Amino acid sequence: MNDGDITILVVDDSAVDRTVVRRVLEKHGGWCVAQAAGGAEALAVIARAAPAAVVTDLQMPGLNGLALVEQVRERFPRVPVILMTRQGSEQIAVAALRAGAASYVPKPRIVTELVAVVEQVLSVSQAADRRARVLSALSERVSQYTLTNDPALVSALVHVLREELIAFELCDATGATRTGIALEEALLNAVYHGNLEVSSNLKLGDDGAFERAVAVRRGEAPYRDRRVSVTAELTPFEATFVIADEGRGFDVAGLPDPTAPSNLERPLGRGVVLMRAFMDEVRYNSTGNRVTLVKHRDPCVSPAPLTGPVV
Repeated sequence: MNDGDITILVVDDSAVDRTVVRRVLEKHGGWCVAQAAGGAEALAVIARAAPAAVVTDLQMPGLNGLALVEQVRERFPRVPVILMTRQGSEQIAVAALRAGAASYVPKPRIVTELVAVVEQVLSVSQAADRRARVLSALSERVSQYTLTNDPALVSALVHVLREELIAFELCDATGATRTGIALEEALLNAVYHGNLEVSSNLKLGDDGAFERAVAVRRGEAPYRDRRVSVTAELTPFEATFVIADEGRGFDVAGLPDPTAPSNLERPLGRGVVLMRAFMDEVRYNSTGNRVTLVKHRDPCVSPAPLTGPVV
């Protein structure tokens, strides 16, 4: 993206402050500057033509800066928002940063710092966009992982796989979260009940027996030497995940039926219920130590292009 294609949207209810910020940004020499007098107007501007970034005041009547950040994050997730803070707005600024703002500049330092902050945010944002476009050009990706029995690795791997689902545009953020939950349950089952062979019945009490058994077996042979293997295959039309442990397996016929409401109240088998509810296909091998989970492209998500320019 060339500088001439970059538009920065300035949002402030003060016409004087908007003029100051516009002049600072225009001194960069390559950015176009659009303006909005409030949060609602800003959302309308973004909906017509998304800017490269938004620079917004926090304290505005109507839709304030925090609410604007939340709306932009939800409706236009690729548009970064930079806050202009002033004395007395510290609490709302912290809340806005937690809600998804990309950076901030104190208003007294707008003249000296704003351009550098916008350049930094654009650099990171455009790099992320380029990565997404490169990933969208993939026709297939196959990844293989081998995990120890450390539960901390499970959440880290799920985060990676969730990002890939979104990059392939197989589902929206909510769908990726649901798929991530199903994968986490499958991986934890492989660790706890597959490799470590710790029974779910130990969860029925509140005495920590399940956690103690897990800790002991992670240090005992042969359990400690077992591994979980994961193969993830993503195409523009579906994602297939194969998760295998090195345990003795279990009786697949005894799995709970996810369509039975009574199973939602059961303390055991919750992971399998979630897996079958969130994935389009769940298949076990005959011995129960390998599960295949398939997520088809959500009907409301259009297929990602197989080729395209990268800028």
